[in-house]
Amino acid sequence: MSWIDRVRKSIPFIAKRETPDNLWHKCPGCGQMVFLKEYEENQSVCPKCDHHGRIGPDARFNSLFDGGMYTLLPAPTVREDPLKFRDSKRYTDRIKAARSATGEQDALVNAKGQIEGKRAVVGVQDFAFMGGSMGMGVGAAFVAGAEAAIADRCPYIIFTAAGGARMQEGILSLMQMPKTTVAIEMLREAGLPYIVVLTDPTTGGVTASYAMLGDIQIAEPGALIGFAGQRVIEQTIREKLPPGFQRAEYLLEHGMIDMVTHRHKLRETLATLIDYLVPVAA
Repeated sequence: MSWIDRVRKSIPFIAKRETPDNLWHKCPGCGQMVFLKEYEENQSVCPKCDHHGRIGPDARFNSLFDGGMYTLLPAPTVREDPLKFRDSKRYTDRIKAARSATGEQDALVNAKGQIEGKRAVVGVQDFAFMGGSMGMGVGAAFVAGAEAAIADRCPYIIFTAAGGARMQEGILSLMQMPKTTVAIEMLREAGLPYIVVLTDPTTGGVTASYAMLGDIQIAEPGALIGFAGQRVIEQTIREKLPPGFQRAEYLLEHGMIDMVTHRHKLRETLATLIDYLVPVAA
């Protein structure tokens, strides 16, 4: 028996304690490691560089509504896989995987509650659900959110985050652009505000429709906002685009949006806007 074996037998070694592998978050903005609990308690904003991370509906609703109290609106039922689409995987399999990962029916979730005592219906797109892509489910949810706001005589606030239209639904996904536009017109005819908060990223057909039709256009700091990608635009016009092109601050400077608001100030900003815009009789 070797000396190391004798030592092992004579000394009671303590078993290695398992350490969770999700205690830290690496900030994509500054590359620093941030304690995950601290990061989440800061609404997924990096305490070192102020980078705004992507968050889903649950985190958004909890930080926005009074006391984290809200009522989820039921997800509309739509026909799934109308084109029987298949690429490397079946579309139905991709939907099942996204639902399993996020716990959501589709990429847009609506809830109603109060923001500093003021009623509101809020829709949140989740980029984690197939890139927040806009299909029939998203279009139907948007219309349902607008109708709920009209029924409750309160504003409809949408937080956008999408890579664009859902390619697996083809032309049917593009039909959601005019469909959501009609829903916005219904809000305006009812005299109710439609407020858009653009989050990272908001691109493609979503930008070309309901994301840019708000009575008030707000964006979170550093959010990527655009229709086509920067590389595609540069190849088309054969010019180099300026630094920060398609970021929230650039769009504000060039008059495309009304304000860039830090996530920590969104709640009070939205409450103030509701005070200004909602009819007194509502």
